[in-house]
Amino acid sequence: MSLTETAEAIRTGAITPVSVVEAYLSRIAELDGQLHSFATVAADRALVQAHNATREICNGQWRGLLHGIPLGLKDAIYTTEIKTGLGSPVFTDWHAPHNATVVTRIEQAGGIVIGKLTLTEGVYADHHPTTEAPVNPWGPAHWTGTSSSGAGVAVAAGLCLGSLGTDTGGSIRLPSSCCGVVGIKPTWGRVSRYGVFPLAESLDHVGPMCRTVADSAAMLGAIAGADSADPTASLAPVPDYMATLDDGIAGRRIGIDWRYIRSRSTDEVVASIEAVLSVVTRLGAEIVPVSFPDPDDILRGWAVECAVEAAIAHEGLYPEQKHNYGPRLTALLERGHKFDAMTLARAQKSRRDFQGIVSRLFADVDMLIVPGLPVAGPTMDHMASLGEDPAAILAIGPFTAPFDVSLHPTITVPCGFSDRGIPIGFQFVGPYFSEALLCTAGHAYQTATDWHHRRPVLPLEL
Repeated sequence: MSLTETAEAIRTGAITPVSVVEAYLSRIAELDGQLHSFATVAADRALVQAHNATREICNGQWRGLLHGIPLGLKDAIYTTEIKTGLGSPVFTDWHAPHNATVVTRIEQAGGIVIGKLTLTEGVYADHHPTTEAPVNPWGPAHWTGTSSSGAGVAVAAGLCLGSLGTDTGGSIRLPSSCCGVVGIKPTWGRVSRYGVFPLAESLDHVGPMCRTVADSAAMLGAIAGADSADPTASLAPVPDYMATLDDGIAGRRIGIDWRYIRSRSTDEVVASIEAVLSVVTRLGAEIVPVSFPDPDDILRGWAVECAVEAAIAHEGLYPEQKHNYGPRLTALLERGHKFDAMTLARAQKSRRDFQGIVSRLFADVDMLIVPGLPVAGPTMDHMASLGEDPAAILAIGPFTAPFDVSLHPTITVPCGFSDRGIPIGFQFVGPYFSEALLCTAGHAYQTATDWHHRRPVLPLEL
């Protein structure tokens, strides 16, 4: 069952949080030795919370859709009672000083944190050499996406009902596309980043990853909103994302730039977007040609900003503990220490211009459609051939990183499979704080398709 279906069964007493958590813990024990999606499983704590939730609900104190629901957290999100390891030996003996705001909000809503999910080292591009990298449940030779790799795998494999990831260049949306789940990268500032270890603070976003749009909307509603502990969290009111899910997209104007898409995508990806347009047109949307700005210079600037801000995030740790760092993160931090002020200032100026140009597109359309990835189901060998940033981000992130730079919200939705049986995803992109509209659009698409009902066959034959 999906998160929202499970929530309804819990609310009506058909099942209990205890039975749900026990079932998921059993499934983790059965399958995750093969998939490696969890860094830490908090079984005892989750069962205590499940018993508490069961008593509350039996006493008529149901808190909402997350009450009694087992969820996973990317291991960059601070938790004081569960080890926070950030995928790095640097943090072996480190203890989070406080819970992240998103954790507090999940638990206030009754959600049960069943464990912490494996991530790439320091929230960047590769897993540390000592980490067992998560395995794509649709095919072990294929990429899981980074850096919320465990979050995508755990949801796709049915090891938790939802997860929280972070996204700096595509790290919610890349795993969502590769693993066949829904991911929301909210507007920057829509969700507090307090207590989330940064990769690059001006680019970092926190958001949900679930099996359906409705599930993701439920999670976003619980975590979004102002936070006195995070001065960058927006004060804008948080709408009820569930209330408008069924509004449909009839009459909505959806922009597409075929030059942008075809110049960077394989034929399989282009065909998947053509199929998406066919569905949304049947649902009553109007397709409008737009001209998206060339993102190459912006992606090169992303590589500069990411490196410099990562170097700031690791002050006091790098180079003091350089021997504990893996090669990919080391290379990033070295670049961050070497860029000069003029290079950074040029990247920031280009970024401001780019933000304005993208924002203006929404004067004529309600949202955009872009792919999730330029390649359908990339293999691990393909990823290894891309090299270092900025070459890698130019090759794999032309449809994700630009919207981290521009700060606009997107939702990634499954829309098919590659010829090798690996999921393909696409994105709706909207103006600032249009998450409710994006959820409506994604839900409308899912009511007309069944990609989100497909499941990988587990255990894998390795």
